[in-house]
Amino acid sequence: MPEITLDNVRKLLVDNCMLRVSPEEIQADTLLFGPESLGLDSIDALQLTVGIEKSYGIAIKDPAIAREAFHSVKTLQQWLSNQPTPPPSA
Repeated sequence: MPEITLDNVRKLLVDNCMLRVSPEEIQADTLLFGPESLGLDSIDALQLTVGIEKSYGIAIKDPAIAREAFHSVKTLQQWLSNQPTPPPSA
């Protein structure tokens, strides 16, 4: 899989979660959920999961993995970068 950059993840977040900030305003250590975060909620998590599957072909089926990957912008970027390349769809 080609490298997924922080800029890719920032754009993914803005595009899928209807954030009212520009991708450049989001820092690598910004939390996605909870206090002092981007303020995402469960609907955003679902939209982000669908966006990841559409953009990268990576399905997140385990809620525990999603909680880990969706901690911050940087953890999401690292998790996505460490996923195997999905097989081409027929």
